[in-house]
Amino acid sequence: MKKIEIYTDGACRGNPGPGGWGALLIYQGTKKTLHGGASDTTNNRMEMQAVIEALKVLKSKCEIKLYTDSKYVMDGINKWLPGWKKRDWKTAGKKAVKNQDLWEVLDLAIKMHEIEWHWVKGHTGNLGNEEADSLANRGIDELR
Repeated sequence: MKKIEIYTDGACRGNPGPGGWGALLIYQGTKKTLHGGASDTTNNRMEMQAVIEALKVLKSKCEIKLYTDSKYVMDGINKWLPGWKKRDWKTAGKKAVKNQDLWEVLDLAIKMHEIEWHWVKGHTGNLGNEEADSLANRGIDELR
């Protein structure tokens, strides 16, 4: 099984507002970068989109170390998702889960792989995170 490192980040100028996502994939020392954007979105949606897009390019089951600075993504995957599904996509407070469309896509995407999730503090000099952040901002810049 291929071993891959992935760094993801999302960005938004205004929340909601124009947003971008970026991903850095590293396999055997080779880097692949991805980025994109949306004209009217939220930071959380862009954080999720970055993970989804990174996983989408993988053609076979992989062993992944995935790094994100998004507590929303980390908590959603590791804490909230099972309960949301049991409650038919309702929060513990019986409200509709925000971004359900992306959570459903992400839920399917992660099942294909063995993923070790890592949270990194953003903007602290982690080179992979800094590059993903730069890619996310490029995604916004290219909307113009």
